[in-house]
Amino acid sequence: MPTLGEVVDLVHGWYPPGTAEDWDAVGLAAGDPAAGVRRILLAVDPVLPVAREAAAWDADLLLTHHPLFLRGVHGVAETTPKGRTLATLTRAGCGLLTAHTNADHGEPGVSDAIARALGLRDIRPVRPGGPRFDKLVVFAPLDDADRVREALASAGAGHVGDYDTVSYSVAGEGRFRPLEGARPAVGNVGELEVTDELRIEALVPRSRRADVVRAVLAAHSYEEVAYDVIELADPGTAATGAGRVGEVDETTLGELADRVAQALPATPRGVLVGGDPGRVVRRVAVMGGAGDSLLPEALSSGADVYVTSDLRHHLSSEFLEAGGPSLIDVSHWAAEWTWLPELATQLGQALGDTVEIRVSSTCTDVWQTRR
Repeated sequence: MPTLGEVVDLVHGWYPPGTAEDWDAVGLAAGDPAAGVRRILLAVDPVLPVAREAAAWDADLLLTHHPLFLRGVHGVAETTPKGRTLATLTRAGCGLLTAHTNADHGEPGVSDAIARALGLRDIRPVRPGGPRFDKLVVFAPLDDADRVREALASAGAGHVGDYDTVSYSVAGEGRFRPLEGARPAVGNVGELEVTDELRIEALVPRSRRADVVRAVLAAHSYEEVAYDVIELADPGTAATGAGRVGEVDETTLGELADRVAQALPATPRGVLVGGDPGRVVRRVAVMGGAGDSLLPEALSSGADVYVTSDLRHHLSSEFLEAGGPSLIDVSHWAAEWTWLPELATQLGQALGDTVEIRVSSTCTDVWQTRR
């Protein structure tokens, strides 16, 4: 039986917290990492009905897409919705783990699940993402080279795909004159020094920049270390990122809307369509959750229709008027629910028969009735 901490590490391996948006709150929100996990319930929303479902099933972990604590709170008394949800889970001995925008950006992630549910092919990100990188260039005497390379690797630099300790070195000459007050590791005060040096380069995750620079400075023997940090442009080829776009056999907007309605769990709000139902559709962009932020990229992707949730009136009106893709607005909960069965399969393959995994049967769409 795995521990909660081991399950958290597994999920974070698929969806690293560092890939989440800066405003997000992902990871373990409640529970003892040393506790054993026999049952995992998967859901979109950490709300009281879902917490009660987890408690009734005697789940050890509730894994949700949306965070319980997205913004700061001053208390978790049971007089509040968050307090009641947390108390229900805590009394039942059930932990709470969230994978939100890190799962949105994952590969495969939430938008991949939506794209597959709609039958898209050749799926790729609408807005490529992934970690940002810098290149650190440092100049070091020959005797320092191995120590500097080791410091780079230990601090997180030089990881490229399935390789680590990756660096490049070029030999050259270093020239300097130590002035009064200097304590040079090489050369003498007042004398021009020419010494054999190496230019050492390595890729650095931008999030590790400060740590890597500190490690290099500590490993270097010079008082004044010559180094450059070069921010690298995003090449736009990452497999991860926001949204997905893909191809479909030629159809119409109306026919695609019918397919969307059949592919997603039914909700009272149904499927909203903006555009001519007879418009020819060959390329479809999708995004789980509120999709306003991706409208410009959906336009530049060449999509004929953009499927997402929570589109605002004025933005959508102007987007359609400007000749952008047609719009299909679906239930936020229903679209993101498509990820849960895929996650259940992924967890089952990783954990085997030691853990029971269930997708919540509770519909947490905000809109429950229609008149």
